[in-house]
Amino acid sequence: MKKYRVGILGATGAVGREMLKILEEYDFPIEELRLLASKRSIGKKIEYKGIEHLVEEATKDSFSGLDFVLGAASNAIAKAFKEDIVKAGAIFIDNSSAFRMEDTVPLVVPEINGEDVYENKGVIANPNCSTIIALMAVKAIHKMSPIETMVVSTYQATSGAGAAGPVELKNQMEAICKNEPVESKVFQHQIVENVIPHIGSFLENGYTTEEMKMQNEGRKILHHPTLKVSCTCVRVPVVRSHSISIDLVTRDHLDIDDVKASISKEKGCRLYDDPKENIYPMPIVTSNQDIVYVGRIRKCLIHENGISLWCSGDQVRKGAATNAVQIMMKLVGLLD
Repeated sequence: MKKYRVGILGATGAVGREMLKILEEYDFPIEELRLLASKRSIGKKIEYKGIEHLVEEATKDSFSGLDFVLGAASNAIAKAFKEDIVKAGAIFIDNSSAFRMEDTVPLVVPEINGEDVYENKGVIANPNCSTIIALMAVKAIHKMSPIETMVVSTYQATSGAGAAGPVELKNQMEAICKNEPVESKVFQHQIVENVIPHIGSFLENGYTTEEMKMQNEGRKILHHPTLKVSCTCVRVPVVRSHSISIDLVTRDHLDIDDVKASISKEKGCRLYDDPKENIYPMPIVTSNQDIVYVGRIRKCLIHENGISLWCSGDQVRKGAATNAVQIMMKLVGLLD
């Protein structure tokens, strides 16, 4: 089997380390692994398959000889090194939002629009984590009849804000238990015993940048430029896995039993829907794995062609690291 030379840009961060876990779990054939980060991380050691690898400083010359670079860094860093990566002949699979809406950059969820990877010009973008989870949940429905509109509410875990998010949640929980003052540095407000309807920056239309990603990225991934989405993104006091409520309207009337049957057959999804037995998707069920769970499927009471559902998925894995690795696997023929 052919082996590949792979670099991870931002290897010391939460997503970068998760990418390493996924590469090992999926046993991706690696000839050389190059771990790249900022100057302050030089000399750090990260274990991969029982072998310690030294972290190197990312410079414009760091990408020579690599086949792939998995991006797990900020928009600014992705933009700073994009041309160097492409010039070196590597394919840059980037998890930041820097290039997602560029016309020449494929935005890919392999199970949905995997063939788009072959249209790349050296850069492929990983979608937003909530977009991935939501579209994985509704892709079977969209195949049955095009989705015209979606009203979405996301319930996003603290780890979606980076490694410091769960730490702040834990510290605030301890402070509450000890009756001590609560400090908020990562989030706009106290997150323990609270929910915060604010992720991203507010735009003139009243929505946030995070909320608009669901429509803008959804249109590109589904090749569906008329899709209309109204989204509200909420941070919740959960460590891992995002949950999402979706009310959608399809062009045609669909039978709920048929919808459930179709979702149950979709790769990457699991029908988890038996409310009478208290079975429905939850973060505690969906964390630390790659399947998006879908449940609470029912007819919407507002629109004749409406369907309501609830889904949950691990945003660090399928919503970020795993999706990027799967894009690479698709490119080399290791993923159908």
